[in-house]
Order: sequence, then C-alpha cells, then structure tokens
Amino acid sequence: MDNIQNDYQSALHVNDGIPQPAQVNPYLKKKPLKRAPQLTTLEYVDGIRAHDRTVLSKAITLIESSLPEHYAQAQEIINACIPFSGKSVRIGITGVPGAGKSTFIECFGNHLIASGHRIAVLAVDPSSEISKGSILGDKTRMETLSVQPHAFIRPSPSAGSLGGVARKTRESIILCEAAGFDTILVETVGVGQSETAVHSMVDFFLLLTIAGAGDELQGIKRGIMEMANAIVVNKADGENRHRAELTRRQLANALQLFPNHNQTEWKTPVLTASALDGSNIPEIWGMISSYISRMKGNGSFGQRRIRQSEECLKSYIEERLFNLFYSNPDVREDLEPLRRQMLEQKLSAYTAGGLLIDKYIQSLKH
Repeated sequence: MDNIQNDYQSALHVNDGIPQPAQVNPYLKKKPLKRAPQLTTLEYVDGIRAHDRTVLSKAITLIESSLPEHYAQAQEIINACIPFSGKSVRIGITGVPGAGKSTFIECFGNHLIASGHRIAVLAVDPSSEISKGSILGDKTRMETLSVQPHAFIRPSPSAGSLGGVARKTRESIILCEAAGFDTILVETVGVGQSETAVHSMVDFFLLLTIAGAGDELQGIKRGIMEMANAIVVNKADGENRHRAELTRRQLANALQLFPNHNQTEWKTPVLTASALDGSNIPEIWGMISSYISRMKGNGSFGQRRIRQSEECLKSYIEERLFNLFYSNPDVREDLEPLRRQMLEQKLSAYTAGGLLIDKYIQSLKH
C-alpha cells in the first residue's frame, strides 16, 4: 500500500522544455537605446522655414509640452518664427455635432490646394474629463487631404481649455505661417458660448449647420450666430437639398432680427453646400476672399489682428498666474484644509478663496 501511495502522490509531471535558440544578436542587451538627438532652436527654425512637416510637427509638440525644460526652447522657436508669420488667412470653423466639419474641411482644403494654396488644419479633439485622453482621429477622417504634399493636419487635444481650443493653438498658427502655409483652418470641438476663444484668433469665423438642427441651434443663436461671418448649411445634397434650402432661408430671416454690430457693414451670408459633391465650395472660398479684401481695404483686418494679440497677451497672463498660484507650496499646503472647512460649511467659498490669495501674496514677500 505504501508503494502505491508513493507512486501516486502527485498527478503532475513536468516535461523538459523546448530548447531555446541562441540569441540572434548577442550584443543587443549591451547596446544602450539611443534617443533621437534634440534639435537646436536654429535647426527647428530652419526646418520650419524649409517646409519640413516633420520638424514642424516636432516643434508644435514642443510648444504643447507641459514640461518646464521644454518651455524656454519653445518660446525661442516662437519668437524666431514671428517675423515670418502673419501673412496667412486664418479661418475658424465650428458647427453643431454631426454637421460634417471634418468632411467639409477635407473638401474645402482639396479645393484650395487645387487653386494653388498651401493649407494647415489645426483640428482640436475633445479631451475626456475622466481619462484626459482624446481620439485625435481627424487624420483618419481626412484621408485624401492628409496625403496632400501642400497640406498639414495637426490634431491636438483640447485638454479642457476654453471652447475646446487647444491651449497653444495661437503659437501653432505662428509656426504654420512661418512654414509657408497661406491658409490656416482651425476646426473646433463644437458650439457654445466659449467658442469666442476661436473668434479671438481667426480672421473669418464660419458656422456650419445642417437641416433639422433647429433644437440644437436655439441655444447658440445669440452666442455664435452674431459672431459668425458666414453660415453654411452643409449636406445639401440628394433628397436633403430641399430641406437644406428651407433651413437656409429660415436662418437668413433670423439674422435680420439681430442688431448689426459689425463696423464693416458686412451682412452675414447664409449658403448651402455639400462636401459630398462639392457644390458651392468654390463660392464659399470666393465669399471669404471678398470679406478679407474688404477688411484689408478699410483697415479692419489689421485692427482685428491687433485686438487678437492683446487678447493673446491677456489670456497668457491669466493662464500663467493661474499656474503660479496653484503651484505655490504655501497655497498647496492650505488648499485642502480650507476646502474641507468650506465643504463642512464652516467657511464660505469667498472667504476660503480670500485666505488662499492672501497666503499667496504673503509668500511673494518672503
């Protein structure tokens, strides 16, 4: 009996493994991984000026970086590119969800390239508030445009910034202009009051909508329609053509009820278009060109650019102060205790905020 127990004390049996082949490259582990050398500021600027899209992409990545060690070089690159910027037409494109912004931009961009232009598309994807990630799928949606040698498409995460506009979009515009792109298209996440951020950095603001979007449009009429330099009812093709024309007339009538705050006496046109068959795409570019010519003729174009620069300065100061405040060690030390007192209704939010600001000011005096 003992012999039987010894023979069956385990049901597991391990076979010898298959012999592994010799190391293909015995020196692989001995070689340290080499990272691509960091370009100098001059190499970045020369590459951008030479229309090198790879260098341009790397430069934009650098200015989008939140690492402190990248900030100084990014500012050097921007300052070196400023003398070569400012010669493009900047067009902001926004619209209700499902309006076909990416498809429209692809069709519109292909038309501009066929007309001899070089275009850059700064497409901002929404960042998740939970994971902080974004899909960045505009290059996959713009398949034909993304392979054009005279086009540059840069999807960037919005990172929760105002209106879905990436924090560094203004700097990206400067770099793209220095790279010789004469038309900059800024595609925004969607519509809303915060889309004024787009309006503050472009020369022409285009609102895309579709037939049947009345409910979605009600909440944005005062905020967006008054800022729009033109409205386009997209997807006006096939059986939808009649509905699109009806929507166009309704929007044109609605615009007559708005007071005219535009000093250029430009009446916001409403057009229909189809990115599917290309209808009215040349007319839209002709309309934009006419607007830009009028703005330059009466001096409004330069004045608007000056206001944009002032807005950029204000935005940067606010952002910088915000970051300095919350990165201050004294503020971080008191932030959570004061927050708990506020939640326990021992302090008002205004009192807690005032104490934190006072603490920050005191820290600057030391």
